[in-house]
Amino acid sequence: MHDRTPSASLSDTERLNRLRLIRSDNIGPRTFHALLRHCGDAATALERLPELSRRGGAARPARICSEDEARGELAACKKLGVSLVAPGEAAYPPRLAMIDDAPPLLAVRGTPETLMRPMIAIVGSRNASGAGLKFAQSLARDLSDAGFVVISGLARGIDQAAHRASISGGTVAVLAGGQDRIYPPEHEDLLFALLQAGAAISETPLGHVARAHDFPRRNRLISGASLGVVVVEAAQRSGSLITARMAAEQGREVFAVPGSPLDPRAAGTNDLIKQGATLATEAADIINAVQPIMARPVALEEPEDDYSEADPDAGERARIVALLGPSPLGLDDLIRMAGVSPAIVRTVLLELELAGRLERHGGGMVSLL
Repeated sequence: MHDRTPSASLSDTERLNRLRLIRSDNIGPRTFHALLRHCGDAATALERLPELSRRGGAARPARICSEDEARGELAACKKLGVSLVAPGEAAYPPRLAMIDDAPPLLAVRGTPETLMRPMIAIVGSRNASGAGLKFAQSLARDLSDAGFVVISGLARGIDQAAHRASISGGTVAVLAGGQDRIYPPEHEDLLFALLQAGAAISETPLGHVARAHDFPRRNRLISGASLGVVVVEAAQRSGSLITARMAAEQGREVFAVPGSPLDPRAAGTNDLIKQGATLATEAADIINAVQPIMARPVALEEPEDDYSEADPDAGERARIVALLGPSPLGLDDLIRMAGVSPAIVRTVLLELELAGRLERHGGGMVSLL
């Protein structure tokens, strides 16, 4: 089962420049993709960074990753057996490439073919019950036997149970830190074992130690790469519910395993079912739901928005900035109220973001910092 045939590879020069761009200050995945659309390629974007951030009101130029730094990271990756792949290349999960904040370069280690097969995410409580662990193992084994790749976050509890049960068929671990900074440390042996038939992916550089805010960002990769997310156990306000919410925002299927109303570890999953998640008590529930999705081809679409012709004048820039504030505002509302073209608004937002003055929220909302 394969999702899509990959496109041609990047040149070494373009990969180096893209790495420099994403490792520079104030540039996240959305800003990176906007810069490529605006400038055409990474080399031009790097040249224009100082000018664009100055237009956005930056007090001083932001740090731009040097060529030596990027070459050093590429060499360290090669030594560890890690490849940095771009959307559309072999080993970049096809469905992950479709999300609007897809990592510009994904650090991949293990068996890259695994990442091109259809994936189902299994996530849940770190402090899982014995019954929850047993069900996660059974579900992962059945999905693996049916030809699916199980993807999860290598965490304690449900995650590790799902990985262990699907090792022989190929399982994918999504890391919150760098490929050389495994969390939790006691799962290093599990990671080594799953790399033989599966893979590990990360968007953070080598040496990066996972911090609290890295885990929600990691969760969007778990949901983004998958056809659907199965939540086995989750308390209220848990990380697994964040993954389920991101899956819904990304248009992925959300499945929840029901649990006892007396067990707080089932409160989140039971609520998901009330909110419309598909109830799952066996692998067939998941397989039957995703088969129609698998029949549709997966292809990267070129964005329709044109940044290249947009050159805001001082009045347009001032009008757009004046409409922004600390409260999030939708992009469509901002375009309508500013009375200028969408390309002009997006260019000004790009300038503000490069200056470190803009925050992006879910659902296309933006606010000034």
